[in-house]
Amino acid sequence: MKNKFWFILFLTTYASLMAQSVATSPYSIYGLGSLYETDFGSLPSIGSSGIALPSDSFINNKNPASLGLIGKNSFFFDIGMKGIQTNYVSQSDSEKRNNFQFSHIAIAFPITSKSGIGVSLKPYSSATYLISNYQIPIANSNEYYTLDAKSNGGLNNFDLSYGYKIHENFTLGLSSSLFFGTINDIRDFTVAQSITTIDKKNFYKGVRFTLGNQIKIDSTFRLGITLKSPAHISASKTQSVTTSNQTETQYVEDAVTDDATDYYLPFEFGVGFSKRFNKKFNLTFDYEKSLWNGTNQTNFYGEFKNQDKFALGLSYVKKEKSIYYSDKIHYFAGANYDNGFLSINNNNIINKSFSLGVGIPIDYTHSLLNITYSYGQKGTTNNSLIKENYHTIGINLSLEAIWFVKRKFE
Repeated sequence: MKNKFWFILFLTTYASLMAQSVATSPYSIYGLGSLYETDFGSLPSIGSSGIALPSDSFINNKNPASLGLIGKNSFFFDIGMKGIQTNYVSQSDSEKRNNFQFSHIAIAFPITSKSGIGVSLKPYSSATYLISNYQIPIANSNEYYTLDAKSNGGLNNFDLSYGYKIHENFTLGLSSSLFFGTINDIRDFTVAQSITTIDKKNFYKGVRFTLGNQIKIDSTFRLGITLKSPAHISASKTQSVTTSNQTETQYVEDAVTDDATDYYLPFEFGVGFSKRFNKKFNLTFDYEKSLWNGTNQTNFYGEFKNQDKFALGLSYVKKEKSIYYSDKIHYFAGANYDNGFLSINNNNIINKSFSLGVGIPIDYTHSLLNITYSYGQKGTTNNSLIKENYHTIGINLSLEAIWFVKRKFE
């Protein structure tokens, strides 16, 4: 009955997740919006590191090869939500906003004793923002024009992943990611006494593949590698354009359907390790590189740069199998540094954060209620930009059911 309940919850939550506003950030105006980091299980608490971690106790979305290590009778269900408080700071002003949303929903289960499959739905990007009276310099001039903009929507990511254990110490995995979504965007450009309004709805879709592997060096040390293919995100739009001044309004376009500027995701690779100490501590470290320069795409407001990400995590549990409940509680800490993939006014939009978390056991399986707190900073106040100071509380329910085990007693 419990398993049926989880499956129904997966389906009913689908519609709710699709409708959520993921984030509110002025940097969502660039490209497809702010890229949204979504990780499962305890990964948010360890700095979003985990390329080398197996999926023997939770769904590891960092590396599809981890699915080859799911227990033969295990069924995993994972769902999460976040509450975010952000303080936006400029050189002259500041503003606080709060946001709350679902972050992901996923299931994973074994197919054979050496392979497993996973399905997940999560947001990939958010273009939800509101900008008022933002002054942008006119090239080769001392003059400015004013931008007022509002937008909502973004891209969703539906993943189908498969992992296979080729050898006791070597697993491979493949993930296919379907990107789809809509961004509604209205922008007013004011120059002198003239206002140009662009009202458009963009539709996006595309596919990407991820190849991963994990190597078990010994009982305490693992390595992981991921390779993500470049992807072409095709776009179309419906757009209306008007210009107005103090005396008249002209309709330049009225609900015209046309192709839009396509978007390109870069080739990415990642490496990571996991090291266990004293059967209580586990250290994880990841490095990921995204070759945005190779996409050869431009942005009206900024320049794409190659991106480097560093993630470090530490977990502790006194004794997972103990008669004392307090011994089985998991504790986590992590840090993350991202030098950004956009340069605006010669400033990279850097994102850095640290996190703390606790995993509360639910039953005699690997089920945990993960609670994460993180604090981070994104952007800068230099050159009329905006700095975001954010606090995040994440709640993640990672459930394991044991299926198809014959009862010993009737």
